[in-house]
Amino acid sequence: MTTASDSDFALAIHGGAGTILRSRMTPEREAAYHAGLRRALDAGRAVLADGGAALDAVTAAVMVLEDEPLFNAGRGAVYTSAGKQEMDAAVMNGRDRAAGAVAGICGPRNPILAARAVMEHSGPVLLIGESAMAFCREHGIAFEEPSYFHTEQRWQALQDTLAMRRSGAEDQDESRKHGTVGAVARDRNGHLAAATSTGGMTAKMPGRVGDSPVIGAGTWADDETCAVSGTGHGEIFIRYAAGHEIASRMRYAGQSLEEASRAVVMDMLAPAGGSGGIIAVDRAGNVSLPFNCSGMYRGVVRGDGALRTAIYDEPLVEYGQS
Repeated sequence: MTTASDSDFALAIHGGAGTILRSRMTPEREAAYHAGLRRALDAGRAVLADGGAALDAVTAAVMVLEDEPLFNAGRGAVYTSAGKQEMDAAVMNGRDRAAGAVAGICGPRNPILAARAVMEHSGPVLLIGESAMAFCREHGIAFEEPSYFHTEQRWQALQDTLAMRRSGAEDQDESRKHGTVGAVARDRNGHLAAATSTGGMTAKMPGRVGDSPVIGAGTWADDETCAVSGTGHGEIFIRYAAGHEIASRMRYAGQSLEEASRAVVMDMLAPAGGSGGIIAVDRAGNVSLPFNCSGMYRGVVRGDGALRTAIYDEPLVEYGQS
């Protein structure tokens, strides 16, 4: 866990849990992941360093991750078993628990902006499918053609997964089972926010919605406790209300952020089959980044401007101010 002074800001991001196996990770690809994480951190840092709101910072950070094909969100979204892309996203403001989410969409360049539009311009919290798409068009959300979202890596991952299913083999590659991007932040005014965006699981059932757009499961923010963004086996995160569970342990059991987040990820989700991890920040600017799988693409930045990132079970590496 990392800590901050009460007047400092804090931003944590993730690019998904269940990373590429070390044995398959090339130095060039590892460097590309770190560079993508740093770009997202820098985008959020710029907002917070200028006195901006946590909500704007997490939105900016997630947009960068959605634009990076390496990560499973936006441009890098995986395919369903039917060969389509269905994206989910959510955002939540800890100041007043305002929240917005979308599910099962493909077209908006940045699904996180679609979720934020729902939060700011809609009565409902969650919109899905064609209704969500119509809402995005009505509110001027930028769209891209299907070719923009196609990556050969994701398409080949689908073919490999479908081939394994036909042969009866079990897929042991965590990087295909789940992948998400997210950000949590505390701004200099003490307000918290969380944002999460995902393409889901490779070869998922069409229409399947995971934890990312489910408020209280994969996304949660409340100024009184913490902001949380999850990544992993979405069904388990939903069943155990992972984000809300962490906040409840802090509020009612008096646990620290680290105690609560670690207990949920290691002692609750893991035994139930919930492979994955979370990033979280509390009202004091403390940050926790636990995961129970092979790794989690993650990073942290504070008021000193140093960009710290990691992938596997290792300390965050500092890269200095960008």
